[in-house]
Amino acid sequence: MKVVSLLSGGIDSPVSTHMLLRKGVDVIAVHYDNQPFTDEKMLNKTKDLIDKLEEHSGKTMKKYIVPHGPSQAAIARNAHRRYQCVMCRRMMFRIAERIAEMEGAEAIATGESLGQVASQTLPNIRTEEQAVSIPILRPLIGLDKVEIERIAKEIGTYESSIGPGLCCTIVPEKPSTKSRLKAILEEESKIDIEDLVEKALEGAEVI
Repeated sequence: MKVVSLLSGGIDSPVSTHMLLRKGVDVIAVHYDNQPFTDEKMLNKTKDLIDKLEEHSGKTMKKYIVPHGPSQAAIARNAHRRYQCVMCRRMMFRIAERIAEMEGAEAIATGESLGQVASQTLPNIRTEEQAVSIPILRPLIGLDKVEIERIAKEIGTYESSIGPGLCCTIVPEKPSTKSRLKAILEEESKIDIEDLVEKALEGAEVI
């Protein structure tokens, strides 16, 4: 089984990826580079986390670094600010679905844990996953932060995850926690979504 796993420099997604690896899943790691809304330290952290996951699992992952700053900027310029996180997530899923098609992967995996942040409320999860038709796996969905951190410490990713790095600065002050698909589709109609997906894929780096 082959799965595209979305991997950031945080605590959760490396643990989610670890759980797939220990099941024997062939993982394709995809990191969305949010510069200029983050810094290069976040990219370096992610690369370090990938190294640690490969060392711990004994498996090598194909890795994609996808430029995501232009998509973030287009959303911020054209759509209602409170929908930034939901629309960002839908873009990430669309790009991941295209990578899955190219790589012959059967699903996308994320480090989401129910209700942990604004984009992970049940209404938002439902709206976000409706952007794609591919299954989305969430190995951490029922775990709390303490449980996730415990696993991160066990596999050696925790210290890297909490290291220096600028968190995304384009997150709105009051993000929507109860988005509805109709409203999101109206906002997305203001943006050339397919063009953003194509440009992201053209700029993607395989390492």
